[in-house]
Amino acid sequence: MKKIVINNANNLTDADMTEVVQRVKGLLINSKNEILLGYSHHDYQFPGGHVEENESLIDTLHREILEETGMDLKLDNNTPFACTIGYYKDWPMEGKNRKTEIYYFEVKTDALPNLENTEYTEDEIDGHFELRYIPLDNIEDELRRNAEEYGDTKGIAKEMLELFKIYKNKQ
Repeated sequence: MKKIVINNANNLTDADMTEVVQRVKGLLINSKNEILLGYSHHDYQFPGGHVEENESLIDTLHREILEETGMDLKLDNNTPFACTIGYYKDWPMEGKNRKTEIYYFEVKTDALPNLENTEYTEDEIDGHFELRYIPLDNIEDELRRNAEEYGDTKGIAKEMLELFKIYKNKQ
């Protein structure tokens, strides 16, 4: 598994962290070589979210894909192909330091979204969350075009582009 460490020149260590947050994200790819992405607030995103207490990475991946796409997938044998580890000083507030671990999984599936079976957050609803299939051959251009048009203030496009490099190299 490829690891990317983000430590923004603060030289923080695990001992400096006041909390650790784990997340999972799925690259849902069908046999047409298209990837299913969420789109909200003018940002693309991989389906995924936060690991809840006493939940495994796979259980979280299953729950988040179900909530965001309505697809109830069998994911027993999936393992992450990449992980980003971020160390953030004074986040989410001054005096708090957060370590964020995000695990990325490839999920091959021809299952179709079932929008009647989704559970969107208020933020997703406010951002007019929708699902879009993008051909893998066009994904990097689409992410760059979208970031140029709407900005990349949260760094999501940059993160996704980096993950696609790793994903292509593992093929």
